[in-house]
Amino acid sequence: MNKQELVDAIAGKTEQTKVITSEQLDALLEIITKSLVKGDTVQLVGFGSFSTGSRAARTGRNPRTGEEIRIAAAKTVKFTAGKAFKEAVNKLDKVRK
Repeated sequence: MNKQELVDAIAGKTEQTKVITSEQLDALLEIITKSLVKGDTVQLVGFGSFSTGSRAARTGRNPRTGEEIRIAAAKTVKFTAGKAFKEAVNKLDKVRK
């Protein structure tokens, strides 16, 4: 599902226009992004949590040449699925089998 399909699905479920739904989704994503940039965790009970982590600098290899390269340290975004979300996905997986 891409962003437009998500907007269409939300608009259909909430009976809002696609324009309003798209603006609300953009606002939600912007708020989550700004919170993570500040170092906060965003918890959506029943769905999951977004947080930041850090990845240390390390040495890697160029797959074409085999040459060692230095990979810089970086911040990462982590998502941890909530219990209800995991259970719903696992229940769906069992139904498909």
